[in-house]
Amino acid sequence: MAQGKLKVKAQLPKSTKKGKKVTRNKGVVKKANRPALPSKKKNPEAAKLKKELAKTIHESMEKELRAKALGGKSSLTKKKGTTSETSKKRR
Repeated sequence: MAQGKLKVKAQLPKSTKKGKKVTRNKGVVKKANRPALPSKKKNPEAAKLKKELAKTIHESMEKELRAKALGGKSSLTKKKGTTSETSKKRR
């Protein structure tokens, strides 16, 4: 049950005239079913060369930094023994 008065929607006075709605050109409408075109491949040889060059540069930088950090040692970890010796001890 509703309590109180119902709200009435506001209406325009009868003396005003209803004009036509102005339609505006909304520009180009995108088509949903249009297939997506593949992106253009821009010189794959140059991209491959650049990738290989970057890879070799990073490898050489890493080797240089490791040599500086280790101070001539091959590794910072101490090996307990060869793999064959440790496998014999487990059996």
